[in-house]
Amino acid sequence: MAHTQDKYYVPHGTRWPVFASMGLAVTFVGVALLLNGSSTLPVILTGTAIVLVVVFRWFADVVNESEAGAYGAQVDRSFRMGMIWFILSEVMFFACFFAALLYARQLALPWLGGIGSDPLTNSLLWPEFVPSWPSNGPGHIGGEYESMPAWGIPALNTAILLTSGVTLTIAHHALKDSRRGLLAVFLALTVLLGFAFLGFQVYEYSHAYSELNLKLSSGIYGSTFFMLTGFHGLHVTIGAIMLSVMLLRVLRGHFTPTRHFAFEATAWYWHFVDVVWLGLFIFVYWL
Repeated sequence: MAHTQDKYYVPHGTRWPVFASMGLAVTFVGVALLLNGSSTLPVILTGTAIVLVVVFRWFADVVNESEAGAYGAQVDRSFRMGMIWFILSEVMFFACFFAALLYARQLALPWLGGIGSDPLTNSLLWPEFVPSWPSNGPGHIGGEYESMPAWGIPALNTAILLTSGVTLTIAHHALKDSRRGLLAVFLALTVLLGFAFLGFQVYEYSHAYSELNLKLSSGIYGSTFFMLTGFHGLHVTIGAIMLSVMLLRVLRGHFTPTRHFAFEATAWYWHFVDVVWLGLFIFVYWL
């Protein structure tokens, strides 16, 4: 199909939304039953497998349509606006967790410690509570644990992610300059750095649980630490998978210097992940 600039491409009917809904429904039913004490791991895995197959096949259809020249300038603008709004929604997602962390540290802890307009909260309920961070909560409900130091694996992972942003930028410029060999090398380096980050984070979690006794139940510090770093790790996993797909497409000869929105969107997402991690390193690990 010829590349069209003045017409908006209307896709054909597809069965993938129906199958995606079925897979999500099966997954959520399995999770709900699991939370209520039932052994439903096979149900969850089945639903997840359906979703993964749908995503793979659906995106394959989109890639084939793109390579066939079905998408014109209007579709390209729609894709860009969609990705921008998606990243903005992710910004709001992480902003909520950062707000919870700052609220706990700057408002809740001083209040529980008797600093503020109602000192009776401390004197009557928790007179021995010390409002210091990190906190395991009034009455030490979070148990004894050690906080995660900043200048170990977190600092190394910061260097890894910042380096991956540089290698991805070099790959992007190589694509614009039609230097496909350089593009493949630096994109592959970015993928390796992304998965290296995940490997170190898995080791960090293992160290936290086994040696620091730091868990999700370790008071407000443990819950905010694992919610923020865990969701960020999930986003890094998604980004690394996206980069891997981009690498496979590059090796197959996809993208041109002027038409490579999928690569560009992935780069936007990865740089967003980098910026979020800088906030995490500063507010969760360092301060």
